[in-house]
Amino acid sequence: MKLVRYGRPGKEKPGLLDEEGRLRDLSGVIADIEPALLSDKALRKLAAIDEKTLPLVRGNPRFGVPLTGIRKFIGIGLNYADHAAETGAPIPKEPIIFMKAITCLNGPDDAIMLPQGSKKTDWEVELGVVIGTKAQYVSEADALKYVAGYCVVNDVSEREFQKERGPQWDKGKGCDTFGPVGPWLVTRDEVIDVQKLDLYLELNGKRMQTGCTDTMIFSVAQIVSYVSRFMTLEPGDIIATGTPPGVGDARTPKRFLKKGDTLRLGIAGLGEQQQDVIGYAV
Repeated sequence: MKLVRYGRPGKEKPGLLDEEGRLRDLSGVIADIEPALLSDKALRKLAAIDEKTLPLVRGNPRFGVPLTGIRKFIGIGLNYADHAAETGAPIPKEPIIFMKAITCLNGPDDAIMLPQGSKKTDWEVELGVVIGTKAQYVSEADALKYVAGYCVVNDVSEREFQKERGPQWDKGKGCDTFGPVGPWLVTRDEVIDVQKLDLYLELNGKRMQTGCTDTMIFSVAQIVSYVSRFMTLEPGDIIATGTPPGVGDARTPKRFLKKGDTLRLGIAGLGEQQQDVIGYAV
């Protein structure tokens, strides 16, 4: 299934895309796309509904973050060897974990707002992993069983805040609007091989990032297993699994986002995002 939340910010309704890619309303069946819905049992029950009985949604409504009730937004740094190389960083021996603030969550096509004092706001297309079942100390072999599905994430990052304002990355990762997620939550059963998904990002129509999840240093299964050793993963938690090469900070000359820019990014089978960049917060 491709699950969505659509409508004005704070007023989103649950929905799904049918086999023909048309948006259908789920609000007569469930209240929202929330953590309790993400278990295998609950998703199977939802998938059993005849989608043709669900009302069609007319027009082109805004998509919000495709689930609500998110408690943790976790990032994995330098998880593509070619991205680590372009930054001059050594290949990590273990996954690098950082946190993105929940308040940075943003709809997939909502504007990215440059924070006050921003000089180096950058882009990062990433595969997002949505946890469906509580996970503690899970094995790599079993790790994917704890995943509800996958989505597109733009791990927007302010590089000066991240790298030049102390040793912790979180300051550059959690600014308002820095976490576009969606447009869809694609359930695990629809992704045949999560390690063979193509990713891309364009800035003002020019391709900046091209990659594939088969070049990850640590696979999705390794990441879920590893992170579950250090914190309990709960239904609705999102893990952004790293970005391929082509970020603005690694280009010559460097290129950072400015007011008026437009980003378009996506992952094969998981949908596409498009964001306009707007001016500094006031």
